[in-house]
Amino acid sequence: MIIIEDIDTHRMKQLTIIFLSLSFLLPYYSQAQDMDNTQLGNILTSMSDSIVGSNGQWQMDVKGALMICLTDETHNRMRIISPIKSMEEVSKKEMYECMEANFHTALDVKYAVSEDVMWAVYIHPLKELTADQARDAIKQVFFAVMTYGTTYSSTNLSFPEADSKEN
Repeated sequence: MIIIEDIDTHRMKQLTIIFLSLSFLLPYYSQAQDMDNTQLGNILTSMSDSIVGSNGQWQMDVKGALMICLTDETHNRMRIISPIKSMEEVSKKEMYECMEANFHTALDVKYAVSEDVMWAVYIHPLKELTADQARDAIKQVFFAVMTYGTTYSSTNLSFPEADSKEN
């Protein structure tokens, strides 16, 4: 038979664990920059070779890679995308390698398909985005595009892969 005191003790342990977990996350959330289109536009301009657009819709060239940044301040969303190639040109092997890369080597960037195009995509809540994260996102999208077809990686980091089977 369960005694009321046991339930209260159990509940107190649960609340203590939740409190401690949240206290560890507090420094992460306190670093939020309340990013907006003006700040992000300044970062994009500083990192691109050329840029056109404004107020949440930018197209830029970063070392020869076309990138598009779209934001929605109302819904707190942003994305940086870069087209890689038409899906007509993507082999089954490349598609499989993209999916593996999304798990192991693409890190914060993902390979994705939309409107019959293979893209490198970085998606993040806008307000919580820090300046360092925005700069890192541009770098990761760039490297994901440049390494498509070879290492499919967005940085030099990767998560360990299990023994892979023949494709």
